[in-house]
Formats: sequence, C-alpha cells, structure tokens
Amino acid sequence: MSRPPEFLPLSDDAVRAVSGPGGRHAALIEDAFKVLLETPGGGVSMAGDLRARGQAKRTVQALADLADSGIPVGEADVRVAIGDARGDGPPTAPGTARRGPVSPKTATQARYMDALGTHDLTFGLGPAGTGKTFLAVAHGAGMLMRGEVDRLIVTRPAVEAGERLGFLPGDLTEKVDPYMAPVWEALTQIVGAEQLRRRRDKGEIEVAPIAFMRGRTLAHAFVIVDEAQNTSRLQMKMVLTRLGEGSRMAVTGDPSQIDLLNPRDSGLAHAVGILEGVEGVAVTRFTADDVIRHPMVARIVRAYDADAAGQAGK
Repeated sequence: MSRPPEFLPLSDDAVRAVSGPGGRHAALIEDAFKVLLETPGGGVSMAGDLRARGQAKRTVQALADLADSGIPVGEADVRVAIGDARGDGPPTAPGTARRGPVSPKTATQARYMDALGTHDLTFGLGPAGTGKTFLAVAHGAGMLMRGEVDRLIVTRPAVEAGERLGFLPGDLTEKVDPYMAPVWEALTQIVGAEQLRRRRDKGEIEVAPIAFMRGRTLAHAFVIVDEAQNTSRLQMKMVLTRLGEGSRMAVTGDPSQIDLLNPRDSGLAHAVGILEGVEGVAVTRFTADDVIRHPMVARIVRAYDADAAGQAGK
C-alpha cells in the first residue's frame, strides 16, 4: 500500500532554493533518495518510502534553513546536505561501487565534484585524507561506466624509481605496480576487484607512470594525474598537453609534500600559477578541515601547517 505524500511547509525563498535553477536541486534530491518532490505552493511535497522520505525531508529542511538565513544555495550545498542526510561512509561513484553513490562530506568536496563535472581541467590541491584523488577516481569511473568516456587513465610520477625503472625485473605492469598501489586500492574500493580486472584487461582502465604518457594523445578519456607535486615542470607540461578530443583531466597533489631533489622544480604550483583563471580550468583548494580520515590526521596536518608558517616567519 503506497503512503500518501508528506507536505513540508516552507517560505517562498526556501521553496526556490530547494527547487533550484530549472529544478536542478530537486532533481539531485530525487535521484539521491528515489523520491518524488513537488512544489504545489507554500512548501514541498515528498512521496516515497518512509526511510527515503525521511532522508529527503532532512535534506530539504537543511537547504530551507540556509535560504531562510539569507545564504545563497548552490549545487555544492545540495550535495553536502544529501551526504549529511544519508550519513553513509566514504564516497564512491554512482553505479560503480558497492557502497552507494558519491556523497561529499564537506563543502569543498562538493565544489570539487561540481568542478570535475563542468571543467575540462580541474586541479585538486591539499593535504592527504581530503578525498581529492578518491573523488576524482570515483568521478572518472562513473563516466566510464556510463559510457561518457572510453577509458579511465590514472598516472603518477614514480619518484623513487627515477630513471632506474627500466632496470627493474618483470614486464611493465610488474615494474610500476608497487608505485601505483594507492591508485589500485582506490579503484578496487570504487568498482570492485572483478570489475576492475575486466576493465583493466580490456584496456578501459589504465594506471601508468607519467613517463609512459609521452608521445600519446589521450582522446575520449578521463585522465587523473596523481601526486602531481612530484612532477617536474617539463613533465607537467607534457602530460597536460596529452589531452585529446572528448577528454577531461583532474590533477591532484599536495604542494607541501614535494619529494623531488629540487622542490622548486615542482610542476604543480607552476601550472596552477599560470593556468588558474584560464577558461575551462578549475582549482579547488582543500584544507585540514576537509580531512575525512582519522580525526588525528587533521590535527597532524594543522600542526605541520603551523610549523611551516612559523618557519616562514623567521
């Protein structure tokens, strides 16, 4: 027996915020909780099962509170409200993971997700544990599963191997896998081991060091450059110019964790400095407040940031 819709009375400003431009906000809520939202006047009507309707109601109320406080409501706020109402674990890609859809845990994460979906080149900068790489992998995996791109390519510098990579035993996969382990771990969490194996065997998912990107044109792909703070300026220019038709790229890294012999040669800060503001480029900066690992990680990051600031002031 179907339950009658629940009506939540709201102000006109709140109704407009919940609906969003062209009904976009309401569509996000409907998709997240599998409910039906309508705005018959004076509020929002919600139809769906009891649990879904309760989550949708919490989301709607959170957005209404923002609107009634005079705060403009954007898609980032909607995604955060959805995540808070859902109360689930680490985010994963829609239709690709075993634990449900992407759910940003902070406003910065939500802005980052919006940027990934609307820009050709997105930089995600910040400390470990902020989800910048995981969210990029989740977004790229989602695009692959939906057929929006043909390949998901993740590349990162194998700093420890340097020019000695060719002297390591085994084939290419055996040579580079130790340096790509964090990426494989994220992919396994997102798409599952069996799906990852099949996609990898078919060449739809590729993980390789930046050196192996030279001379290629990466068309119809979502490309992720991870640990980009350890690329040189020449490497960064090379990989950025690999983008081909129908492709997008996310570049992630922590400018405070450079492992190069000459930190001033890092290509990440240089690229952001000359590309920020260029059409099609977005830059999202994460802070310790966005760390979603153990709470101790955020405290560690803040302590190191404070120390670095103190050293700079001497």
